[in-house]
Amino acid sequence: QVQLVESGGGLVQPGGSLRLSCVQSGFRWNYEAIAWFRQPPGKEREGVSCISSKDGATYYADAVKGRFTISRDNAKNTVYLQMNNLRPEDTAVYYCAAGPYESLVRVGIWSQSQYYYWGHGTQVTVSS
Repeated sequence: QVQLVESGGGLVQPGGSLRLSCVQSGFRWNYEAIAWFRQPPGKEREGVSCISSKDGATYYADAVKGRFTISRDNAKNTVYLQMNNLRPEDTAVYYCAAGPYESLVRVGIWSQSQYYYWGHGTQVTVSS
């Protein structure tokens, strides 16, 4: 059974840091893109960051460039999202998702319909 399980969310003050984890089971990492999306309260889900399991290429939304870092540990079947200098506008439910990397490069890394596996999400709240 395929599963993506997120963890690491919580409440943090502005300027603080969190590290999210996405553990995969039931399918092979190879040739997959693993992405983080987020859905702020009352807003649509949006792409945050993505990493290719094939060559390690990374992608970031403009809103998080320079503050968030995505990484992978293939031996642990885990993708991480290190989030630094968090802002109140980063408050959201964060989801990880897996999709076919080559297709996503063609149609757009943030094309949510291309991602066929999704986790249930982890809440991140940035507030003083």
